[in-house]
Amino acid sequence: MEFGRVTEKQLEQVNFRLPSEPAGNKKILKGKRAKRLKVYVGCAKWGRTEWIGKLYPPKTKEKDFLKYYVHHYNSIELNASHYKLYGPVAIGKWGALADGKDFKFCPKMYNAITHRGKLSGKNFLTNEFLRGVSAFKEHLGPVFVQVNELFGPKRKTELFDFLSNLPDDKQFFLEVRHPDWFAKDAIRKELFEKLRTLNIGAVITDTAGRRDCCHMTLTIPKAFIRFVGNSLHPTDYTRCDAWVKKVSHWLENGMKEIYFFMHMHDEATSPELTVYLVDKLNKECGLDLIRPTFISS
Repeated sequence: MEFGRVTEKQLEQVNFRLPSEPAGNKKILKGKRAKRLKVYVGCAKWGRTEWIGKLYPPKTKEKDFLKYYVHHYNSIELNASHYKLYGPVAIGKWGALADGKDFKFCPKMYNAITHRGKLSGKNFLTNEFLRGVSAFKEHLGPVFVQVNELFGPKRKTELFDFLSNLPDDKQFFLEVRHPDWFAKDAIRKELFEKLRTLNIGAVITDTAGRRDCCHMTLTIPKAFIRFVGNSLHPTDYTRCDAWVKKVSHWLENGMKEIYFFMHMHDEATSPELTVYLVDKLNKECGLDLIRPTFISS
């Protein structure tokens, strides 16, 4: 992921401290620790040739990557669905590879819907996208809706109308990137209140160059975190430590589901940081998450 990328020199100047807990979160988290915690950790994609010999056996063909990926993680932020409209047959084959596992696919909405032209008039494409991802069946996690960086609050009516027409039989999360969504309290509050009303989650994106996107606002008792690391820079580990504390706090206060997706500007090293994160989460939060296992050389 290139969003929020800064130079290594600039990286040393970034304040990575997580923002304070918004007061409104207390209205969302008002319970106790759930008996069955649902915490999912994964990467953005499984198609990384750099993981051959690391997570995937030597000489593994790309068509078999997912077969091995599901043994290392319990979720995937499915970016492939952002670039191509997949039908039920293809989706069903992917989902079948996770049968017998508590594994969730979190498909990113097709970019012809969210990034090309207006959001209005996209009923056919939206229905086809949702028809396809429905084939994941019990393995379908939240659907990730992202609008581009140029999509600002001046188009809020268009955005709110689109979100209001999404079906209520699926969970959706929204990511906005235009700085104006976060610059003024009134606009920010209106956005998050609309999401609360629609039962749509707000994606939290933790990346170096756009700290405003790490807003920490919960609109439902579920969280969708996109963490962007910097090739195992020392700050990657201290940032993970801070997130482990935050996840622990949320779980103790009634959070129902957490999805944490590891991104890197260079995805080759994502597995190493997920191992660190999973070990910390298991220890500090009393979880039993799958720990990615590297192939012995």
